[in-house]
Amino acid sequence: ATAVVPPSKAQEQQPRQQQKVEEEEEESPISASEEFKRRGNDFFKRGDYLNAYDLYSDAIDACPGMKGEEIMTLKSDHELQEREKANQRYLRDSDRRRNKKPQPQSKITSSDEEQNAVNQDGGDGDKNDNNDDHEDDSNDDDDLTPSEFKIPTHKYGIQLAVYYSNRAACLLHECRYDEAIQDCEIAILLNPKYTKAYVRRMTAYEKTDQSEEALRDAKEALNLDPQNKEIRKHVNRLQKVEDERMEKLKEETMGKLKDLGNSILGNFGLSLDNFKAQQDPSTGSYNISFQN
Repeated sequence: ATAVVPPSKAQEQQPRQQQKVEEEEEESPISASEEFKRRGNDFFKRGDYLNAYDLYSDAIDACPGMKGEEIMTLKSDHELQEREKANQRYLRDSDRRRNKKPQPQSKITSSDEEQNAVNQDGGDGDKNDNNDDHEDDSNDDDDLTPSEFKIPTHKYGIQLAVYYSNRAACLLHECRYDEAIQDCEIAILLNPKYTKAYVRRMTAYEKTDQSEEALRDAKEALNLDPQNKEIRKHVNRLQKVEDERMEKLKEETMGKLKDLGNSILGNFGLSLDNFKAQQDPSTGSYNISFQN
């Protein structure tokens, strides 16, 4: 008869460990969100962006913790506080400048000399009071220091960022660029090192003629992924677009200034054409001469 070899202890534990892993996966708080994302990816690959959008939205809703709306509300509140702090800094600095104006010198009397002597000896405690006031001002300065907005720690922030970024990809295909920008912004707030979210927001910015913002995101994406040749191409292309925009803006501004100058000089029967600016090659300065 063939001898029956009993299973080893490791073999007995393997099915139990596998079952435990499966149970943990089923009990994961984001298992439902991950399933919605997987199905959304399938629809996205088939080009069904509307159904993919709905499934990514379901993934967002099923994810525990704060959602994008709450995050954007916190960011808006922070920006409001920063504007108020900036106003307070301006008022503080204005007061300090006014207080620094030189005071007229008055004749020193014998009582003033006695009071100065007492202060130098530390006899009346006024020196300590002045120090207290200085410390209070320092504390006020700390309260008015600018701060960067950071969301509270989110346990599933990395996963939630993917759901928002994937939904933004659907919005890009549907030409809903402003919504795509907001979804990407939420994704970046959740995961500031999420390269793909920067690239998608870059695309949305460019589609809405915001070349400066698009270039900024492209540079940030390249900073996160320096070896990415496609992103480097985006940076080079957008840099040319932004340079052309700035040159055009400069020409338009100079044209408006010239029109303004001519409108003023016209009252005297003159125009800017009566003045010639010639640059001195040695100094780089300009000499302006009048031509009749």
